[in-house]
Amino acid sequence: MRIRPAALLVLAASLSAATVPAVAQDAMGAMHMDHARYSPAPVYAGPPNLPLTLSVVVAGGGPATFDSGKLVGVLAGSLTDAEVKKLSSQFGADNVGSFLKTFNFVISDALALVKKNNIALPSAPAPSPTDGKALAAALYTSGVTAAGNFDVEYLLDHLVSHPLHVQIMNDIDANPDLGGKADGNYHAVLTQAMVDLKAAYKL
Repeated sequence: MRIRPAALLVLAASLSAATVPAVAQDAMGAMHMDHARYSPAPVYAGPPNLPLTLSVVVAGGGPATFDSGKLVGVLAGSLTDAEVKKLSSQFGADNVGSFLKTFNFVISDALALVKKNNIALPSAPAPSPTDGKALAAALYTSGVTAAGNFDVEYLLDHLVSHPLHVQIMNDIDANPDLGGKADGNYHAVLTQAMVDLKAAYKL
């Protein structure tokens, strides 16, 4: 799959916010330093894992044509239909659709937020964006806190940096087509999908 260098540069630039102090905001705008918005997980304040993030975006079709449904298909492989059916039964088909729509927004918003920034790209995505099991394993591992618990917000901090994660959540909340309900649903469905992948692949 060929990805335009300029588009990848924008992607990498979107992750340069890792140097901003880690400060979380709750839905009411209050500032916190102790834990994530939707869980008691600690904040990850380090730099993002750019090769892993690049792998996620390429697996979904690339920066210009990212499709969260395609990403799910890569991650779950032959289990995709069964997993979508399970998530639809658990959360409802509308909420699964909202999750996919919100995930697409997350990627496009991350790119739009930092067009003026510049950061060196990794030489290649890692793990391979075509290896669903390896990518799922890397994502799950990145979401495991020091206490040994998986938390999707800790994972998202690793993927885009904590400050950008917070800004994207705020943008989801402010988007009239999404809003706070879609934001919470996105985190909930993604959490369950990652837990399901861990079990399926015996990670």
